[in-house]
Amino acid sequence: MYQALYRKYRPATFEDVISQPHITAALKNQIMNGRTAHAYLFTGSRGTGKTTCARIFAKALNCEHPVNGSPCGECDICRDADNFALSDIIEIDAASNNSVNDARELREAAEYTPERCRYKVYIIDEVHMLSKDAFNALLKLIEEPPDHIKFIMATTELHKVLPTILSRCQRFDFNRIKSEDIAARLQYVARNENITLSEDGAELIAKAADGGMRDALSILDRCIAFSENVTAEVVSEAAGIAGREHLFTIAEACADRDAAKALGVISELYDRSKDMQRLCEELALQFRNVMIAISAPDRTDVIVCLPSELETINRIASKLTLPQVLGFLDMLSECAERMGRSLAKRIDMEMCIIRMCSGGSQRNPADGAEIAALNSKISALENKLKSGAYAPAEPQRQVLPPKREPVKDISSAPEGAQFVYIDRWFDVIERMKEVCPALAPPLVNSYGYNMGGKLVINSRENLIKVLLKSSENKARILETVKEITGLSLSTVLMGYRESLDRSGAKPVSEDKPSSDPAANMEGLMKKAEQGGVPIEEE
Repeated sequence: MYQALYRKYRPATFEDVISQPHITAALKNQIMNGRTAHAYLFTGSRGTGKTTCARIFAKALNCEHPVNGSPCGECDICRDADNFALSDIIEIDAASNNSVNDARELREAAEYTPERCRYKVYIIDEVHMLSKDAFNALLKLIEEPPDHIKFIMATTELHKVLPTILSRCQRFDFNRIKSEDIAARLQYVARNENITLSEDGAELIAKAADGGMRDALSILDRCIAFSENVTAEVVSEAAGIAGREHLFTIAEACADRDAAKALGVISELYDRSKDMQRLCEELALQFRNVMIAISAPDRTDVIVCLPSELETINRIASKLTLPQVLGFLDMLSECAERMGRSLAKRIDMEMCIIRMCSGGSQRNPADGAEIAALNSKISALENKLKSGAYAPAEPQRQVLPPKREPVKDISSAPEGAQFVYIDRWFDVIERMKEVCPALAPPLVNSYGYNMGGKLVINSRENLIKVLLKSSENKARILETVKEITGLSLSTVLMGYRESLDRSGAKPVSEDKPSSDPAANMEGLMKKAEQGGVPIEEE
């Protein structure tokens, strides 16, 4: 019967474990010196050897003839342990045995002495899945177990383990396995399996495994099923990993603002059944490489790429600025997170690429930077107002500036379009002061209307239009309108039509003075300067 590679080549002794010398050396020394603890906690990312080391350590504790702290592998105890036929080494999956009743049963069973071994060893995998009650039920036992009991617990999410448990265990942190160590191990496995594995193929699998040996062997297993001559191209096809050329083509298209080219590559990958979420993550990795190439060009050692790809990464880096690359990484991170709960991953990926291509050029700075600068200025000024560094004068009646030409959004609406005034618009503005303090002040002299399911903001304040270039700000105001009024409006338009003010209530400035000293950005800046508060320009 065929056995999966990650099971067939699981290390049987400490010497076989790779990239964890700080842990294997400590455990071997404890065995040789007879100074083993009663409870251990192994933590680290998946596939780094936590459960494997727990099994080896359990064997070494009970081995009849240990060799330099490692199990001999030849005695009856070692052989039965390798075949999972030893009743004194008990493995428990906390994900499916996490109740307080399971913990009580374990506590009762621990009272019995071992059948054949020196120690009864409990290996509890994914221990963070235990309920709080289960943890508490085990607490005293883990703190002071009988002399014949040892606990070895493993977790990928250390922050979920109760501090009371942590304080009673010896903790060992497993590192991600180095890519070069994974590649070397893969070559060893390939030779034993009479498989040809190219150097670039091994490197690509190692990078895709993200520090996990088990994942690397699983990927190699899939590649072998595809072809016994495993190259980088075979890895790309068999493992669903986007080919490197495609990644660099997309990245360079984003740098060149060539959305058509990038979308064409994505369409081709989608037709070949490539995982869009994985593509997004891989593209983020390449832009991480570009980020390092820009910010620390001498640190090529931390760039995760094949040597032949470094020139391409540097070429892409020469076309971008660091703020642009950081913006790309933010967009890709948000896209990958959204894909986790989306049914249309291709659309999410295409939307992200279009945003990157339309907002990342030096010739046309991203709207996000412009909005961030404005938000930063407003926040700084609001903080100074709150701290008392600037005491504003009594609120005065706002005088609206001369009529401007209507902004395109409203002027493009049909002349006969029906604008329905939103009754609780001023409540919306008050709520926005909490939800989005940067957007609330310029809204004070505005009116909100419902035009066929769209939110129309009627105002002369052009700052609103700048801030609403951010899709996040748009979403906030639409959510606030729904929260206050119950209206579900689809999008935001803004501009100014004097006829709208006359058709409904009077503008705010004609009826009552603004109660908010930050109502008008320009006025607020002037007041701050008059009061001696310096306004820094970006």
